[in-house]
Amino acid sequence: MEDLRALSYGLGQQYFEERDYRGAIRALRPVVEETPDDVGTRLLLARAYYHAALLKPAEEHLLEVIERQPTEYYAHLMLARTLERQSRADEAGKHRRIAAALTGDDSFLESQALRGRVSTADPE
Repeated sequence: MEDLRALSYGLGQQYFEERDYRGAIRALRPVVEETPDDVGTRLLLARAYYHAALLKPAEEHLLEVIERQPTEYYAHLMLARTLERQSRADEAGKHRRIAAALTGDDSFLESQALRGRVSTADPE
């Protein structure tokens, strides 16, 4: 059974790297169901859900990761992005602040939407 889990995880990782996020979800979901405490696999599954634009399941798995490992900064950052994509910027801000505090990286405080904006104001 251990070999089957390792094979499924490897397949899920390969699908993810190939940007076949739904394939990654199919491969990783049984692994997470069988080993729910495996934070790394759950985080990869959450990322696959996020990239497949399945935001509710991504949010649920990210909250599980944070519950099991509250200092996992990347889970906080991904949750912030997931919430922002759902137009829930106020909730996202909390997780951006946590990610910034955990890493000391203040760039996490800016949402991706703000970073991508170009000012159209006249500089003079």
